[in-house]
Amino acid sequence: MADLTTNFAGIRCPNPFWLASGPPTNTGDQVMRAFDAGWGGAVWKTIGDPIVNTTSRYSSVDWNNQRMMGLNNIELISDRSIEVNLREIGEVKKRYPKHAVIASLMVESKRETWQDIVKRAEDAGADGLELNFGCPHGMSERGMGAAVGQVPDYTCMITEWVKEAARTPVLVKLTPNITDIRTVARAAKRGGADGLSAINTINSITGIDLDTLTPRPNVGGLSSHGGYCGPAVKPIALHMVQQIASDPEVGIPISGIGGITGWREAAEFFLLGCGTVQVCTAAMHYGYRIVEDMIDGLSHWMDEKGFANLASFRGLSIPRVTEWKHLDLNHHIVARIHAEKCIGCDLCYIACWDGAHQCIHREGYAKPEAAVAATRASIAVTPIAKLDSHAGPDGITPPERIPHVDEDECVGCNLCWLVCPVPGSITMEKVETGKPFESWEQRAART
Repeated sequence: MADLTTNFAGIRCPNPFWLASGPPTNTGDQVMRAFDAGWGGAVWKTIGDPIVNTTSRYSSVDWNNQRMMGLNNIELISDRSIEVNLREIGEVKKRYPKHAVIASLMVESKRETWQDIVKRAEDAGADGLELNFGCPHGMSERGMGAAVGQVPDYTCMITEWVKEAARTPVLVKLTPNITDIRTVARAAKRGGADGLSAINTINSITGIDLDTLTPRPNVGGLSSHGGYCGPAVKPIALHMVQQIASDPEVGIPISGIGGITGWREAAEFFLLGCGTVQVCTAAMHYGYRIVEDMIDGLSHWMDEKGFANLASFRGLSIPRVTEWKHLDLNHHIVARIHAEKCIGCDLCYIACWDGAHQCIHREGYAKPEAAVAATRASIAVTPIAKLDSHAGPDGITPPERIPHVDEDECVGCNLCWLVCPVPGSITMEKVETGKPFESWEQRAART
């Protein structure tokens, strides 16, 4: 098995899978149960002066019968006292000395207040500190959270205060609610941060109840913008992580957060330079034991690829992201539809004609009888199919005609491949143009 042991900014743990600061890390009992399930570390639910939360506090976006594609919350930091939280951190570290326990902290913007809580958290046994400069609601209205993380000078200043007192590694948790996340990442680096956590939640209103006309979650007839997380935010998180990881002015470890539900998403974050990943929404949705599949899946994938440890593939995808002006304008692919797998649903035809480049046609291309038989034998999904021939004895109706692609007109946009419900029915294949590599930048310089 691949070696998943991790040293992140000086914080050692059995594997790179951490629970993110939030409801799953609210108590010592929860964190200990998570460690029993296999998590390598946990970032404690943010500690500060206790607050009073509202009810209700969560809402979600569901899509295509998938619950919680995106989760919105207006929950704030810990509503339990600093003393209770620190006592439980100490208990967890005594029982699980090899696991990482990171204290997430948020207090008012005063040097003495920050340095006091830093010393108390470290004395309790925390392996590291995460400065919560990202909370987008509630705390930011009190001059904390994103109100700090959106101002680089504040981020640098408070990080400096913390580093004056800290004996353990200091991570800065970044807000995505900013024009360019790199500006704050650089500020954290200037302040002495040992690492970054990215990203925190995104400002959002997930929906409105069309009966009451009140946005969700409903708190006595009113609502508020909240923090958006879950699978829907992964593309945004990956973008911002790549921006930070590729910035030569940053150059410190990154703990990736945002939409991680399994080992595949985790691998994507590692490939863009992360040293650990943090998970919250998926643990809230499915429970702590999801980490078992994360560990097994990542280990097997690493073995298949020949990666002995995380360092073997960390950041390998960073050089493959570039500005648009550097892409090859002479690279050309086309869509090809495979008769033996097509179910005749016409989604590719409709998408191409109404939303793309009108290169897919359905007239005059009869599907061979052998392909019809193969489709009937193999097809597993039929609800959306719009079929032209009579159903077979098994109730499945293979199409007699399938769409075909005019390759001279195909621009290789991928839309037909993306909407096709049958894996392998459409493939995107490279066509040799006989032309050398040429970017827009090169073409512009030549002309």
